[in-house]
Amino acid sequence: MKKWLASAIITLMAVVIVTGCGAKNNENTGSEASGNNASNAGDTKTYKFATDASYAPMEFMDKDELKGFDIEFLDAVMKQAGLKYEVANTGWDAMLESVKQGTEYQGGVSSVSITDDRKQTYDYSMPYFESRNVIMVKEGSEIKSATDLKDKKVAVQTGTTADILMTKIMGNGNTDLKKFDSNAVALMELDQGGADAVVADIAIVNYYIQTNPKKKYISIEDNTNFSPEYYGLLFPKGSDLAAKVDPAIKAIIDNGTYTELYKKWFGEEPNTANLLNAK
Repeated sequence: MKKWLASAIITLMAVVIVTGCGAKNNENTGSEASGNNASNAGDTKTYKFATDASYAPMEFMDKDELKGFDIEFLDAVMKQAGLKYEVANTGWDAMLESVKQGTEYQGGVSSVSITDDRKQTYDYSMPYFESRNVIMVKEGSEIKSATDLKDKKVAVQTGTTADILMTKIMGNGNTDLKKFDSNAVALMELDQGGADAVVADIAIVNYYIQTNPKKKYISIEDNTNFSPEYYGLLFPKGSDLAAKVDPAIKAIIDNGTYTELYKKWFGEEPNTANLLNAK
C-alpha cells in the first residue's frame, strides 16, 4: 500500500505523502512500556517497526511526526504488552523487504492485509482492522461495479490487494491498469484525468472524499468482487513477537481502548466481533 513525493498534489495529500525516512521516529521506551502482560516481564529489547506513512488516515507524516490510526493502535498494543518499540517511515517496498529479513526491523505496521500468499513469507498478529477495497470515481460516472472497469483506465498502488484484484479482472499486462508506488500518486492520476477510477482500501478512499468535497468523488462498494480483508501486524517468519502482542491486542479490544481509537479516527463504532472471529 504506498512511496514518492508528488509536489503538485493538494495541500492535504502533500502532508500525507511527505516521506519521513529522515523524520523523528515514534518511540515508546522506558517507563512508558508499562503494560500488564506478565509473560513479557524482563523483555528489555526495543522492537523496531517499519511503516509506509502515505496512507491517511491509517499512517501519515505531519511535519516530522508519524500519525494515524495504525500508529496509535501500535502504541496502545505495545504499552499493554509492556514492550519498548520504535517506528520508522521506510516506504512500502522497503518495509516488506526489511521485515522479511528481520534484522533491522522486527515488525511492520502499515495497513497490511492478511493474505494466504503473504503468509508464505511472513507471520502476522491476530487481525486488528476490517477493510475492503472500493472504487472511487467522479459523480455521474457510468462505472457501477468492478466488472465495469475492464475497459477503463484504473489506478492502483503496486503490490496491494487492489493491484491483485484488478489484475485478475483486467488481465495481466493490461496497460490500462496503472500501477503506482503510492495511493497518493494513484489518486493524483485520477485528479489529473489520467485514470477513470482508483481502487483502494475503503478507509483511504472515504478519507480522501471527505477531505476533498469540491472534487465531487464518490465511492462504490462491490461486495461481489471485493471481499472483506483484515489487517495484521507483520513479522518475519518464525518471529515470537506475534505471541507477545496478540494477548495485548485482544486486551485493548476487550477493555474499550480499541473502540475509542476507532471512533476517534473514523467517527463510528467498529465491529470488534468480526475481528475476534476472523481467521
